[in-house]
Amino acid sequence: MIGSTGLRALLRASTAIALVFVYVPLGLVLVNSFSVDRTFAWPPSGYTLHWWKVAANSQGARDALVVSVEVALVATGIALVLGTLAGLALRRTRFFGRHTVSLLILLPIALPGIVTGIALNNAFRTMLGVDLGFLTVVVAHATFCIVTVFNNVQARLRRLGPSLEQASADLGAGPFRTFVLVTLPMMRSALLAGALLAFGLSFDEIVVTTFTAGPQVQTLPLWIFQNLFRPNQAPVVNVVAAVLVLVSAVPIYLAQRLSGGVVNSSAAP
Repeated sequence: MIGSTGLRALLRASTAIALVFVYVPLGLVLVNSFSVDRTFAWPPSGYTLHWWKVAANSQGARDALVVSVEVALVATGIALVLGTLAGLALRRTRFFGRHTVSLLILLPIALPGIVTGIALNNAFRTMLGVDLGFLTVVVAHATFCIVTVFNNVQARLRRLGPSLEQASADLGAGPFRTFVLVTLPMMRSALLAGALLAFGLSFDEIVVTTFTAGPQVQTLPLWIFQNLFRPNQAPVVNVVAAVLVLVSAVPIYLAQRLSGGVVNSSAAP
């Protein structure tokens, strides 16, 4: 609890400045998507829905949207499986080097995106001899999507404790049956929250994608970046960027709501 009035005021002011710094530019993108101007101009000289219709009819934007959704879905599926298994293994077992393994799992999301992108590009092209394409983008996105699922699983297991699983084992249930009937239902909301976060991270990722996509794969963030400075494309880019912000915000909001769910009061702390 913060007792100082001055400190509370300072924290409120700092929070307000940070929120303004982050969200005012996003608001400008949304407003400019309705502007009649063909360039990034402020204030807009008028407003129209014309560019939303143009963006809806843009084949390039639609194709890029489909690719982004496909990559995000596949990467999220991989992250769910591997992140859940890793979270269970590191939370329910004790072995030498456990903390090192945990650090290695968390490292991809802590590294700068450009470092991860260059490393994966070298790994795919030099070490493995794999052509860059859809598969390499999926693998690249899965490396940092796993972290969100892993963290959610670890947090949920830490809150629940092993008592219910131990009770299931005492009653004669095997490990698989205990996982299906006890552990998985307890982790369901945490897994859904992790999947939503993973989808949001993958959907709007651009730095790692730039180094791992190759010339044949174009996600929606790449489409925005490549069209940003083309003549007369600014209004359409604003529209697509506004949609991208809205689509990315929804899973993150839902994940935050799910992560704040109430844990069964009978579980051990």
